[in-house]
Amino acid sequence: MDNLTIIEGADDSAIAEWIGDALGAALSATGGPVAITVPGGSTPFPILERLAAMQLDWSRVTVWPGDDRVVPEDHPASNTGRIRTLLEPAGAEVVTLTEMEAVPRFAIAWLGMGEDGHVASLFPNTDPRTDDPSSIRRLTPDPLPPEAPFDRISLTLPALLASDRLMFVIRGEAKRAVFEAAVRGEHDLPVARLLGAASQPVTCFT
Repeated sequence: MDNLTIIEGADDSAIAEWIGDALGAALSATGGPVAITVPGGSTPFPILERLAAMQLDWSRVTVWPGDDRVVPEDHPASNTGRIRTLLEPAGAEVVTLTEMEAVPRFAIAWLGMGEDGHVASLFPNTDPRTDDPSSIRRLTPDPLPPEAPFDRISLTLPALLASDRLMFVIRGEAKRAVFEAAVRGEHDLPVARLLGAASQPVTCFT
C-alpha cells in the first residue's frame, strides 16, 4: 500500500498532536463544520482527553462515534456517553448513532481494530461490504464479546471510506500481525476489506 504510513512507538500525546494538526488543517480549509469519527474501547480515551485540551475551534467540530453498544448513554459501556463527557465541554457536537442519521464525509476516520480483524463494530460474522447501500447498521457480533455482550450500531465500510484520512492506533503484537497481514492481502477480514478499498492516506500508529 503506497498510501500507508506506519508510525512506530507513538505515545498518546504524540497521537493527539497528530490528530490536532490534521483537524486544525481541516478547520482552516473551510469556514464550515468539520466531521470526524472516533472509536470507543480503552485505547482512545487518554488520547481524546489530550485532544480535548487543545486550542481548536471545537464549535465547528462534529464528532461521530464509529460504533456503539446499544445501551443508554449513561451506561458504562456506552462509547457515545464517554466521548460526549470528554468533548462536549470543549465545545464539540457529539452525534448519537441511529440508523436514520445522514452521515457526512469525515475529515478524519479514526479506527481501532480487534484481534479478529473487526473495525468499528463490523465483526467478521457481519460480512461487511464496501458496496453496502447503508451508512449505519445495527448488528449483532457472533460471538458476543464477554466484556461487552450487547448488540451494536456501527458505521459501515462505505461510510468510513468516505473520509479524507484514515488512521489506526494498533497496540499489541497480535493485532499488529493481523493488520500487517491485511496490508499484504493475506486474509479477507473486515480490516482487509477496508484497507483494500482505501485510496486516501492511511496512518497507523503502533
